[in-house]
Amino acid sequence: MTNLATNFAGLKLKNPVTVGSGTYGFGSEYKRFYNPNILGAITSKGMTLNEKEGNPPGRSIETPSGMLNCVGLQNPGVEFFAKEHLPKLKEDGCTVFANVAGKDVDEYVEIVRFLDSTEVDAIEVNLSCPNVAEGGIAFGTDPKVVEEVTRKTVAVTSKPIIIKLTPNVADIVSIAQAAQNGGAHGISLINTLLGMSIDTKKRRPVLSNTFGGLSGPAIKPVALRMVYQVYPHIDIPIIGMGGIVNSQDALEFIMAGAQMVAVGTGNFVNPLACQEIIEGLEMYLEENDIEDINQLVGIAHK
Repeated sequence: MTNLATNFAGLKLKNPVTVGSGTYGFGSEYKRFYNPNILGAITSKGMTLNEKEGNPPGRSIETPSGMLNCVGLQNPGVEFFAKEHLPKLKEDGCTVFANVAGKDVDEYVEIVRFLDSTEVDAIEVNLSCPNVAEGGIAFGTDPKVVEEVTRKTVAVTSKPIIIKLTPNVADIVSIAQAAQNGGAHGISLINTLLGMSIDTKKRRPVLSNTFGGLSGPAIKPVALRMVYQVYPHIDIPIIGMGGIVNSQDALEFIMAGAQMVAVGTGNFVNPLACQEIIEGLEMYLEENDIEDINQLVGIAHK
């Protein structure tokens, strides 16, 4: 018998597979393909304190081996999620990671405080958002701000806080360490890379926001490198993400140091990707006489 179960930030999960925020809606969209409760956890779409319309069209474009998007965190607001979506996910037996975003530190704190009284199992704090109070610079680019947001959100909840970091920095290790110093229970690596596309007929940027987040297999080598870099320098677990589309990709991230993996853009290409990855991980363990998936975490460093 092989074991895919893992303990992430004190949560006992049936396997190490979750989904990238914003690529899985609130779970119901994938029910016609499989029951979302087969996942180790579902990570919700990014939520703000109040309903948000997001950016105007165009919001996305396919790129070689990936896609660019600037959806702009369109969402119904955290209270609507707690009332309408969360109960259905819990009824289905899902472990739920709620992804949240804020325009300033106070909004992050208020959202996390609200979610503390709900049935979410963990809260993933997206620090790729622009800090309105500091001229729009992303929260996740400054170690001091990362530590501040982490410490203040951890202080208002008993639930595990997972800090989702932007890769658009010079030194990802110092940013990850700042999250740990602030009391984070885990980190997610990586969010999208900043990119753009230009329509040569219109001679204008394709995306309404000019720039967008690049995701998909094109960013996998960068994401894998960052997980590998960070792993030896922190003591909290990592959710690895960025271009994972099959079990081979997932295994690379696990061997680099990720205790969990998240499938994002891969869900758009193949709605069965998560199910196939779980099956592929189990098959790998059986074929290689490995009893426990956790034996592979960080093995590439040994």
